[in-house]
Amino acid sequence: MVIQRWQSVFLLIAVVLMGLFSFLSLGQIQTPEFTINFTALGLSQEGISTGGPAFENISTWYLFAVSLLSAILPLIAIFSFKNFKLQKSLCLLSELAIVCVIIASAILGYQTIDGSQISWSSIVCAPFISLISVAMAYQRICADQRLIRDSERLR
Repeated sequence: MVIQRWQSVFLLIAVVLMGLFSFLSLGQIQTPEFTINFTALGLSQEGISTGGPAFENISTWYLFAVSLLSAILPLIAIFSFKNFKLQKSLCLLSELAIVCVIIASAILGYQTIDGSQISWSSIVCAPFISLISVAMAYQRICADQRLIRDSERLR
């Protein structure tokens, strides 16, 4: 007997949010010369510089790789519903990856250009919501595991 209910919904929410975080713009940095677009793939100049030197693109492939990994792990966990131990391990790994994404994006966002203000996009909230969603899925997996263990004891 396998029960797969709410944890699939919570894990799917985490997959979608971390996928959006991986590919959408996280914010913009406004300098006097140009605007810089901040994504998980890196920092790139938007438009043509109005004066001064052009901005050299900065690659942040490690942030993209970890954020994409934190979207793939819950997806795998959805389809490993017959193995509770593996599903719980994947949830814990994805929580660790999401925490790494939060830390890396905060460091990159606040240490990019001195004296410039970053205006964050609303998608920056995605890792926090995703972290809560994966934690709730983990709780539901544990509850279902207890329910199955108790029902097998009654037989």
